Amino acid sequence: MEFKLKGEEYITLQSLLKAGGLLDSGGAAKMAIISGEVKVDGEVEIRRGKKIRVGQVVAYAGHEIRVVE
Repeated sequence: MEFKLKGEEYITLQSLLKAGGLLDSGGAAKMAIISGEVKVDGEVEIRRGKKIRVGQVVAYAGHEIRVVE
């Protein structure tokens, strides 16, 4: 799946998981991130405020979101 950044430089990891439809709420996204269930570019990421930029790939529960322009 692709997520298009609309005129922004980045989106936070927590916001991307919610906006991309992988999780229903910010709270659920927070729990998934701090539990070590989310990867950014193949590496576990536990900072929910991590800035995700164009070209990065976020993975959770067998789904991937690629951030595009």
